[in-house]
Amino acid sequence: MTSRGSQRQGAPSQPTNPVPLVTYAREMAEIRMAVIGAGSWGTTVASLAAANTPTVLWARRESVVESINTHHVNPDYIGGVALSPQLRATASLSEAVSSADVVVMAVPSQGFRQVLADAKSHIRPWVPVVSLSKGLEAGSMLRMSQVANEVMPGHPVAVLTGPNLASEISVGQPAASVVAIDDAVIATALQELFSTPTFRVYTNPDVVGCEIAGVVKNVIAIAAGMAKGMGFGDNTRASLITRGLAEMTRLAVALGGDPVSLAGLAGMGDLIATCSSQSSRNTSVGIRLGAGEALADILGSTTMVAEGVRSSAIVLELAQQYGVDMPITEQVVAVCHNGLSASEGLLALMSRRSRPEAQL
Repeated sequence: MTSRGSQRQGAPSQPTNPVPLVTYAREMAEIRMAVIGAGSWGTTVASLAAANTPTVLWARRESVVESINTHHVNPDYIGGVALSPQLRATASLSEAVSSADVVVMAVPSQGFRQVLADAKSHIRPWVPVVSLSKGLEAGSMLRMSQVANEVMPGHPVAVLTGPNLASEISVGQPAASVVAIDDAVIATALQELFSTPTFRVYTNPDVVGCEIAGVVKNVIAIAAGMAKGMGFGDNTRASLITRGLAEMTRLAVALGGDPVSLAGLAGMGDLIATCSSQSSRNTSVGIRLGAGEALADILGSTTMVAEGVRSSAIVLELAQQYGVDMPITEQVVAVCHNGLSASEGLLALMSRRSRPEAQL
């Protein structure tokens, strides 16, 4: 990493060539982190990181900033949860990122590019960017790591993903996650920054596999939710999870991902957690669709973003481009975007021609 602008008092001179994050951290004694986006997961990650390193959280609204700085809570997204008293918030994007050694992007996928572009001129060269967003960009069909590479070429880009329900992790329930980046040194440094006694972080060099898993599991969670909303039980959910994993794996492999990643925390782990929890936004949307509610009414009743709704159509378009069969995704798209009912979507799935299970 290099620096632009004034150096910190007492800090060693920063080099003009990129330096591994962990080496730079040893010289600096600390790494400053900026988390961009104060939704439930962004706030949770920022609070976790604040226990390990100086962390600032960017929020659009001054009321959220005031709540975090004054009362150490974010009632709009994770009400009743006490945040780290070390966490500081700001509504100034430039203030948040200008002194950061790591920038964590926790904004929804459709606003990811614009927010990062707005922050770009204030971020020093070689500062790593970490994506928490689990979606694809409309139009380009790019993953968020690809968007970050386009907006900020030359910056290392990582993904933090896994079975990470903010409602549980924010109150200290044990959980695990994966930081995916193909630089082992940066991966180790990020692993240390995010890890806490109740939040275990593993490393994985497979950015493609881990990122696609996080995107597609949201789509499968909508399907699992629809089944629950229609009154079906564990057998149906288990079938959707298992066949959903097959879809997820097919697409990831077609894009160059490692199938082993899909059997790990980023794949099966996240899929199980999301499809089994009603605190999952995507599962909740699916439940209400299965009960007969209109999608517009569902989305209009919450400030939370269910990434799987918009991503489903983009995932299907990407799959068709690569010749990947994704029947569950097809039916989620049909229900969410083409006016099909949940029961008609399930019937279409169950009427498909039988095939060998091991055939990916």
